[in-house]
Amino acid sequence: MAECIFCKIVKGEIPSAKIYEDDETYAFLDIAPVNPGHTLVIPKHHTEKLGSLSDKQLGHLMHSVNTITKAVEKGTKADATNVTLNNGEAAGQVVKHVHFHIIPRFKGDGLKPWQHGKYEEGEMKKVQEKIGKFIA
Repeated sequence: MAECIFCKIVKGEIPSAKIYEDDETYAFLDIAPVNPGHTLVIPKHHTEKLGSLSDKQLGHLMHSVNTITKAVEKGTKADATNVTLNNGEAAGQVVKHVHFHIIPRFKGDGLKPWQHGKYEEGEMKKVQEKIGKFIA
């Protein structure tokens, strides 16, 4: 299997507009930004989905996401940010390497939130129980 594009970016084999780097995380500007300043934050260690990260790895990654989100907001003078993760192909994940998107948002930028649904009578309780049995 070919090495993923994000792993190649971390190794310096593919250029990127690096925003931040430490021993465990790497952040760079998205080449197809939703808005200028759209940044990706990744663990350096290849991991396809969020649930595969250890608690320690996730904690460090989220610390980096928090730090970088503050910098993106200040650096772009954004009114707000969306911080998102597409966790798997059905969720829109294109590169199979965990990555958070930090998207600067501006009043009147034209971006719309996703559509919200509604539970049928009794459905919420059933879903709650199905999910709850997998929480340790």
